Amino acid sequence: MKVLLLENISGVAASQFEEAGFEVEALKEALDERELLAKVRGTSILGVRSRTRITAAVLDAAPELVSVGAFCIGVDKIDRAASSDRGIAVFNDPHSNSRSVAELAIGEIILLMRRTFEASTRLHGGVWNKSSAGSHEVRGLTLGIIGYGKIGSQLSELAEALGMRVVFHDVAHVLARGNARPVSFRELLETSDVITLHVDGRAQNRDLFGEDQFRLMKDGACLINLSRGFVVDHEALGRHLKSGKLAGAAIDVFPQEPESGGAFSSPLKGLPNVILTPHIGGSTEEAQENIGNFVSARMIDYFKTGNSLLSVNLPNCHLDIDPSQDTNGDRDSVPGSHRLTHIHRNVPGILRAINDILADRGINIDRQVLDTRGQLGYAIYDINRACNEELLEKLRSVPHTIRVRVPGACG
Repeated sequence: MKVLLLENISGVAASQFEEAGFEVEALKEALDERELLAKVRGTSILGVRSRTRITAAVLDAAPELVSVGAFCIGVDKIDRAASSDRGIAVFNDPHSNSRSVAELAIGEIILLMRRTFEASTRLHGGVWNKSSAGSHEVRGLTLGIIGYGKIGSQLSELAEALGMRVVFHDVAHVLARGNARPVSFRELLETSDVITLHVDGRAQNRDLFGEDQFRLMKDGACLINLSRGFVVDHEALGRHLKSGKLAGAAIDVFPQEPESGGAFSSPLKGLPNVILTPHIGGSTEEAQENIGNFVSARMIDYFKTGNSLLSVNLPNCHLDIDPSQDTNGDRDSVPGSHRLTHIHRNVPGILRAINDILADRGINIDRQVLDTRGQLGYAIYDINRACNEELLEKLRSVPHTIRVRVPGACG
């Protein structure tokens, strides 16, 4: 059972996989498709962060692959449709780095309002310019948060603790924290002294901020983007910063991001009132350790039990048991039972076909659960007899079957 971890994933993850009985290979760098095609063969579990692209070709090169883990929030680089078509579960961690991102946003709000970055750059160039012009306390200013999820809501509480007024806009109905107030998108643009973006990677957020939005913002306002690079038109942002319409910006994500050590190009480079960081919003040791713990635990559980809770592509299916039968204390298995999983197209008759195959062989079903998600169906069985190859092949022959697996085994 081989695990391949790329992009310097926290050592906590490697330790958890090793303790669970896996052979682990951990690399610090990302791999391009050609390198990954050669490296991934024989791998049961693959872990990446935000730079490695997992294509259909990569998945085909690893027929034993059971799951792919994004040790970050975004799963944009993973072909989830191709993963589903091959019965490969995809996991991520949408929450563990939220505090790190919120804290960076708070720090950048203060730096922008005090023009600290600009003063530091000038002093590094030998220019002493002690001045209060354009420098402000954050207390009493209005912070506009676009995207009020885990990060946005934490930031809301931190900003209020500093004495800021908070308004927010979200496409979903969400509960306000503290004294924060939900407003329309336009009102947020027109009233906020600082606007910070915390939206997800869905297609409708592409080019969310462009010429029209910058024109509606208050004169002298600042923009922070710690979400997705394609959300903001950087050319338009640069023009409004140079014209003085906007007082500053802090940008952590970009439409095109190079590999580590690669050449970086942006129309925002060289602007004294812009803080540029290389996609480090969630890059704290604490966040990476928490992510390493969370994603590896989910992948190990899926591999060993078939439980797909929190998968981003498979139906979230969990076969629990009666606590009185739980002699192992793991709530996932009963002595004498044998687990079997079946991923298939969500069409009528699949469950009946599986049950008929088991019944024809005198196999009793101790427990079963079925869940669906879009075009996919996922069933977990506990049966009273071990699966042999003949039974597995018969189950694989059921029309619309995608994958049949005995949890704890490769393939």
